[in-house]
Amino acid sequence: MRLFHESMRRELDELHERGIRILFSGRRDELSPRMREKIVEAVERTSGNRRGVLNVCLNYGGRAEVVDAVRALVAQGVRPEDVDEEAIHSRLYHPELPDPDLIIRTAGEQRTSNFLLWQSAYSELFVTETLWPDFDVPHLQEAVAEYQNRVRRFGGRPEQEPALRSPNVG
Repeated sequence: MRLFHESMRRELDELHERGIRILFSGRRDELSPRMREKIVEAVERTSGNRRGVLNVCLNYGGRAEVVDAVRALVAQGVRPEDVDEEAIHSRLYHPELPDPDLIIRTAGEQRTSNFLLWQSAYSELFVTETLWPDFDVPHLQEAVAEYQNRVRRFGGRPEQEPALRSPNVG
């Protein structure tokens, strides 16, 4: 956690100057008071920024996020017949964020690893043998280029329409 504190101290000014809004996903109540203070400081300081979003997943797990959403439903007294995908989605840590179109896995890992399980249902995966510290702009360009050539069906069969070609990202 010391590394996280140092990184936040070092990077917060630059992220704020670039207009990046910082969010945190995870179970904050299990973090130290000092860590929670740093999180609140970063979120409040960057809350008005609109050029991009950095969602920091700290003490985060996709299963835990879904469990927390269901617990919120129960605590709010939502009737079982009123529980649907939207009811759960609206109680995730950041329901305002769009689902990821592309998830990049480094080091050859071919699993989602409990990351954004609900949100990544229709995300495309790009797996590279490159290790995270070595992943740079050319690697990102390769991932985006491959993504742009994919046809997305969002759960449909190949013969079903409409299939969507991934948008040009650029």
